[in-house]
Amino acid sequence: MSNETKAAPTGEATYERRVKQRRVDTKMVPVPSTSIVPERDVNSKPVLETRHLGIDFGGLHAVEEFNLTVGKTEIAGLIGPNGAGKTTVFNLLTKVYQPTHGTILLDGQDTAGMTVPKVNQAGIARTFQNIRLFSRLSVEDNVRIGLHNQIKCSMLDGIFRTPRYYASEKEFHERSLELLDVFGMADQAGAIAGSLPYGAQRRLEIVRALATNPKLLLLDEPAAGMNPSETSDLMDNIIKIRDEFQIAVMLIEHDMDLVMGICEGIAVLNYGKIIAKGTPEQIQNNPEVIEAYLGKQEEAPARTEADEAAEALAAADAADEAALEAAADEAAPTTSVFPGPDAADSKEAE
Repeated sequence: MSNETKAAPTGEATYERRVKQRRVDTKMVPVPSTSIVPERDVNSKPVLETRHLGIDFGGLHAVEEFNLTVGKTEIAGLIGPNGAGKTTVFNLLTKVYQPTHGTILLDGQDTAGMTVPKVNQAGIARTFQNIRLFSRLSVEDNVRIGLHNQIKCSMLDGIFRTPRYYASEKEFHERSLELLDVFGMADQAGAIAGSLPYGAQRRLEIVRALATNPKLLLLDEPAAGMNPSETSDLMDNIIKIRDEFQIAVMLIEHDMDLVMGICEGIAVLNYGKIIAKGTPEQIQNNPEVIEAYLGKQEEAPARTEADEAAEALAAADAADEAALEAAADEAAPTTSVFPGPDAADSKEAE
């Protein structure tokens, strides 16, 4: 047996070796930092942050790299041509669809793994493009359904009609009327929801969403089917909701007068990607946005020397033809279909 023994590694050498074993080549990507929020929300945590959000349907990238920040009391707009993926984004935020990749932070809380009811309880409420009311129930009952996540009594309280049950019923009734009054609909509390005019049904759907006590209210084409007067009232009511409830509102809308009139920050989506973000003035003057809505104007092909020579030759040929026609007209005899006085005199002499 050899008397030579292998020197044991020192503590420092062992540490360096273990560090090298753990070291991995990690690809670093930039975190979106071009977000803007209203000045009043600068010192508050954003109510919504999405980072690299996307969803794939098979080989189709319906939404990708969707990065957006919404301030705590911001009225934000999401616009874009038909089929751009706007409603898909709302479905991702509310977990109707689970994202393929990316992160959604609601008031700083990661919503990964949440279901639709859990997201609603966490603070996101929405309306839909197509009205989804309980049309055979009363207006008040539709609002009370939205209060489901605030029930304070048990099923046994309801069965045995305990004092807690009656106190809860009274509270829900008063809260429903209070919410309906925001849209001036308290006097219609007993009406059947399906009997309301279209615009009133739209408003009722917003009231029901508000009943869930959200931090972020998502409105999917809220002005669809409304006349100009109703749309104007809706704009006032959205601002009133923001101010009274101190919540953020994010809307999808094709009525540009509404969007530019009340939205503070706007994101433009096209083919599942954000192509522009900014204030209404910035969006209106953005060439990419104009192209997405109106299409790209084709530029006239560049003129070549051959084109100019051909045009000059054609102009010369046209001038020659005009000169020949003028010369032919001068050489031709002129006759009149009406006999002159000389013709009449000669006829009398005969």
